[in-house]
Amino acid sequence: MLLVFLGTAGFMAGLFVAIASMLGVISVAGGAFGAHALKGTLTDSALSSFETGIRYQMYHAIALLIIALLISQNPDIKELVAAGWCFVAGVVLFSGSLYGLSLFGIKALGPITPLGGLAFIIGWISLAIAGGKLA
Repeated sequence: MLLVFLGTAGFMAGLFVAIASMLGVISVAGGAFGAHALKGTLTDSALSSFETGIRYQMYHAIALLIIALLISQNPDIKELVAAGWCFVAGVVLFSGSLYGLSLFGIKALGPITPLGGLAFIIGWISLAIAGGKLA
């Protein structure tokens, strides 16, 4: 079962590049949408939350591209794959909840945001552990 989650290094690197690319597309499109269509529609607080989601999504899309490159060069370091999946989960939970809160006012998403932040933190810790194995 773990093998299905991890896949081969080449598969995971390619998958992470594809996911990172889509996250980047959504970040750029969402940023433009926020700057032009939402500026007069949302409150300053809601727009700020939306922009935070966009920013963190782009940061982690770039990080995911770097992870894909590292996986392709270091296929035996499983913490790289763990970091990648944590970043994906973090974007879905953190950025996704901020989008739902700011665009639709879904207050029930508020408690999900910190879970996404935790996924980001675990991802960065996993990447640090992987970095130790690269040395």
